Amino acid sequence: MAGYTGTKQDHLRRLRRIEGQARGLQRMVEDDKYCIDILTQVSAATSALQSFAISLLEEHLAHCVAEATLKGGPEAEAKVKEATDAIARLVRS
Repeated sequence: MAGYTGTKQDHLRRLRRIEGQARGLQRMVEDDKYCIDILTQVSAATSALQSFAISLLEEHLAHCVAEATLKGGPEAEAKVKEATDAIARLVRS
């Protein structure tokens, strides 16, 4: 079971909203909107994606990583490394 199973519908709603933001950006470009207005919306969509990623990461840590660390051993080390790598990717983006 995925760590986000309990909040799956919330995540799907957020992703649909982000998808709508992306479509809105396409419309803005098609309609030749002002560059700064488009960039403002890009910033909003980027923030929404980052917020989603942090939420998903939090659930991963609370469920998958916590469960693995309780068991210990190589699986725990692998889960911690996996989470650390995911955090590093988020920080770089």
